[in-house]
Amino acid sequence: MGAAYTGDVFRRWRPIGKNEREDFNTVLTATLTLLALIIGFSFSMAVSRYDQRKNNEEAEANAIGTEYARADLLPTDDGTKLRELLRRYVNQRILFYHGDDSQISEAASEAQKLQAELWSRVVQAAAAQSTPVVALAVSGMNDVLNSQGYTQAAWGNRIPAAAWILMGLIAIVCNLLLGYRERSAGLLVLLVVPIVASIAFFLIADIDSPRGGVIRVIPHNLIGVSQSMNARQNASP
Repeated sequence: MGAAYTGDVFRRWRPIGKNEREDFNTVLTATLTLLALIIGFSFSMAVSRYDQRKNNEEAEANAIGTEYARADLLPTDDGTKLRELLRRYVNQRILFYHGDDSQISEAASEAQKLQAELWSRVVQAAAAQSTPVVALAVSGMNDVLNSQGYTQAAWGNRIPAAAWILMGLIAIVCNLLLGYRERSAGLLVLLVVPIVASIAFFLIADIDSPRGGVIRVIPHNLIGVSQSMNARQNASP
């Protein structure tokens, strides 16, 4: 908005000449088109990253649920301990998605400890009884650990700062040019592009932000796996 009104002030000081209007309109059109393209490109980047976070949450829930079922392949004591650790682990992963800052930090630390215990448990079982059946439990645990790493990487994959800077600079230039252009309407018309661009920027930032904002990844699949685990535990004799 400040850029638009700055352009309007500059226009009053140095109006556009008749011979310059055609070239000015061409530059303005090209700049607005570039702004629309980069906003669309950034929106596409944000949506793809959001979808990636959702897909990774689903994959992580499937890996945990599969390993919970494969715990039956281990000896009774190892299987019981592994299922208990997985129930604790999935609760920490749920907190990772929608806990507050203190809970998230604590959940990440606790999840790392549980990962070490989970891996130690299946390795101990595989060392004691090295069979293809036990190897399935080891493979499933590897998927659980890998899925957490993929999720962590996806949450750190954000729109680059250079893209935000470029969008901001182009938006400022567009509004300067709009303010500088001759028009018959009042100054309120200068509010249109700043407001529309700000809404677009807000939507992109909201989708791109894993934890903040309105649009967030809800761990429905992990919650479902946790409920299934609890139901199975309560049903077991």
